[in-house]
Amino acid sequence: MVDRYQRLTSAGPGRAIARRLGLPRPAVLPRRDPARPAAVPGPIVLAGPAGPHGPADSDSATTGDATGRPTPGPAGDVAGAAAGDVAGGAAGARAGGAGATGAGAGAGADESSGGRAGAGGGAAEGGGELADAVRAALAGTGVELVAAAEHPAALVYDASGLADATQLGGLREFLGPRVRSVCTGGRVLVLSRPPAEAPDVASHVARRALTGFVRSLGKEVGRGVTVSLLRVAAGGESSLDSTLRFLLSPRSAYVSGQVIDIGPASAGGADSAAPGERASRARSTGGVESAASVLGAESAGGAGRSGSAGGAGRSGSGVDDLERPLAGRTALVTGAAQGIGAAIAETLAADGATVVCLDVPAQGETLAAVANRVGGSSLHLDITAEGAPRELVEYLTQRYDGADIVVHNAGVLRDRTLAKMTEGEWDTVLSVNLLAPQRLTAALLDAPAALRPGARIVCLSSLNGIAGAAGQTNYAASKAGVIGLVEAYAPVLAQRGVTINAVAPGFIETRMTASMPLTVREVGRRANSLAQGGLPVDVAEAVSWLAAPGSGGITGQTVRVCGQSLLGA
Repeated sequence: MVDRYQRLTSAGPGRAIARRLGLPRPAVLPRRDPARPAAVPGPIVLAGPAGPHGPADSDSATTGDATGRPTPGPAGDVAGAAAGDVAGGAAGARAGGAGATGAGAGAGADESSGGRAGAGGGAAEGGGELADAVRAALAGTGVELVAAAEHPAALVYDASGLADATQLGGLREFLGPRVRSVCTGGRVLVLSRPPAEAPDVASHVARRALTGFVRSLGKEVGRGVTVSLLRVAAGGESSLDSTLRFLLSPRSAYVSGQVIDIGPASAGGADSAAPGERASRARSTGGVESAASVLGAESAGGAGRSGSAGGAGRSGSGVDDLERPLAGRTALVTGAAQGIGAAIAETLAADGATVVCLDVPAQGETLAAVANRVGGSSLHLDITAEGAPRELVEYLTQRYDGADIVVHNAGVLRDRTLAKMTEGEWDTVLSVNLLAPQRLTAALLDAPAALRPGARIVCLSSLNGIAGAAGQTNYAASKAGVIGLVEAYAPVLAQRGVTINAVAPGFIETRMTASMPLTVREVGRRANSLAQGGLPVDVAEAVSWLAAPGSGGITGQTVRVCGQSLLGA
């Protein structure tokens, strides 16, 4: 759906009038380019405190790209090493070759500013605890990590070394002079350790303060720039790859103001099937129908990208393929006939997955079109039916030897104030949105072959499940319950190397939102830091990120895809 206000205020007289009157001027958000799906824009300025009481950063000229190759800096600058071989991680970065430490971490090139030359060159000493992990995670992307840039694509501040609140001033010193220079649609990312791992009260307080800082900065930067906080637990450094590439790329265009925790990936999650083995065992696909009552997809309208499903198997390495991270994996998407569900199916397929598209028989023709478009299969099933869990398990085990990815997207609305709400309206929403995902998940876990080791479960919640909404007591209760489902299952599934997370969309441009009264629709669009509605593909991108094998360090969390809505936490 076209946002005419955004188009009017993006150029010409409309832009000038909006600026003069102080009206919102939503930027056109860059999104993933199908020709370069894994691209991470650069340059990225990486900085952090040089030490326990060191400066925030220095405008030293040393630069390097994420592959560890020295790169030319601004005129007269000295090139510096960035990171070592990704397979060796941070340790490999230190392993050989003399050279100046990379001031791409934000430290100066001399010892007094936090960097120093020496035989262990290649790893920055002044960028905080996570600087080396960032370099290793971005190795192979070709993105340039620098100490300074006139118009960076992103600013990354490693605050993992914060000892107390007095050091929070480093955020102002580094980001204050630079935040306006970030490109339109760029990124600001702050890295930290979790408060729960703080060794004392002072460091706990400092780490917790970062939440308020990030969410406030996200509301003032404008120009489509997003701001997020990434908290990395001890041992979680090796799980950074997928999340850093997501947060620093156009794929996270509508994700801002979020706090994401990464821990060590659960053991036993990697599938050791040889490349192609799983695909060769998969049986031919086709729809399976059962008697069903009407079940609607969560929302209608806009679709994401199409793409053919990959047939290659997995190596079991747990490392994402940059272009097709889901290659060789089988994904189930409920409510896939239209709207957000169709966009999820298309995005997962574009990332390499073989997609089972599920919806009710009433959506048969539309569902088949989506399945054909993504090179997957269609399953006609009412997920609220008594026999639905058994039928789903049989389908997945007999045709695909189980699923790697399960996306609980199907949902319905029956809006009415509680005083006027009927029992049927209440029961329908709770049954489809909450009870069915709970029953299906339990059935998949009980069947030994239905859910593969290292599987990913992603549930669709909603901003209204967090903030509430008048006339949606049934819907908000169901979507808050989905968050509870994620929280309750996370520690249980971790023992099997399986993750479960929720995505909570805000105002997304669909046929449903297009039917809203103009005033309500415009308020929904503008009441967020990006001053615009999101697209179904924005939700799909977040789902694909959480479904990736490299996202094994994230579980039990709810990520909002809402442009940092002004409603809720």
